[in-house]
Amino acid sequence: MDPIFYAFVVLLFVAVVLAIEGGYLWWNSRHGPAARRIESRIRALSAGGQLQKERLTILKDRILRESSALDKVLMQLPRVQTLDLFIEQSGLSWSATRLIVTSVAIPVVVFFLGMFAPAPIWFMTPGALSTAALPYLYVSRQRRKRLARLEKQLPDAADTISRALRAGHSFPSAIGMVASEFPEPMSGEFRITFDEINYGVPLNDALMNLAKRVPIRDLRYFVIAVLIQRETGGNLAEVLDSIALLIRERFKLFDKVRVLSAEGKMSAWVLGLLPFITGGAMFAINRDFLEVLWTDPAGAKVIGVMLGLMTSGVYSMRRIIRIRV
Repeated sequence: MDPIFYAFVVLLFVAVVLAIEGGYLWWNSRHGPAARRIESRIRALSAGGQLQKERLTILKDRILRESSALDKVLMQLPRVQTLDLFIEQSGLSWSATRLIVTSVAIPVVVFFLGMFAPAPIWFMTPGALSTAALPYLYVSRQRRKRLARLEKQLPDAADTISRALRAGHSFPSAIGMVASEFPEPMSGEFRITFDEINYGVPLNDALMNLAKRVPIRDLRYFVIAVLIQRETGGNLAEVLDSIALLIRERFKLFDKVRVLSAEGKMSAWVLGLLPFITGGAMFAINRDFLEVLWTDPAGAKVIGVMLGLMTSGVYSMRRIIRIRV
């Protein structure tokens, strides 16, 4: 065959390989592990850092430079930075735009799918609108779990810093040890604080940024103790040991309260879910038996009264079993 044809095939193969390689390098530079790590650091500083106005403007410009038009519009809205900090505290790689768009898209999809169900429109519309809170509830649950892990790791972190201070290390070096030796998420938060100190942020501001990113009461006690010690002096290692002991004793008390209230929580779950499970089973077995609830005007009133009584009952049970220590 013609040598030109073979040369064309070889060149086409090389061009395809180079195009794939270029696409991979472009994707890795935008969405790879290093890019995600840098973006997470910048978002953490921009959302929760106490920075000078000029530096904060630079960080915002860095975030918005390669964002879509929707991201740029949403980031200018009030309270969006608070939402961004809320997502950052959950440990998810979501953005505020993704959370808002998902919250808007889910009810539309649920309402469209509900059009094919036998339930009436007036019943499907509130149900579809209520699904808008699902992404926020998911982020809130992840945030609560992450903060609980941070709180569990805090006594060991305080002990590590205390032992490092007794061994002669400086306080920033002790923070670096926690950042390198502890598992996530404690290591990530202290790593950000350690990097801020290395990049020239004053120690007081870096610790205040840590307390703002991680809204845990015990961590705020830790930060306050360090700041007071820097102003008045004293043995910081002993103070950290006392804080670690106090946190562990509080955990023991929490566990006792959790055991004593376990039966009440289980009863609340059973009483709260039993009507819905029973109604769903009856609807699946004999649909005509329940149709009177949405075909008869009195049935709608019965549903409204039932939901109101259940809401008040769930609120009352929650107040009973929720013991603050």
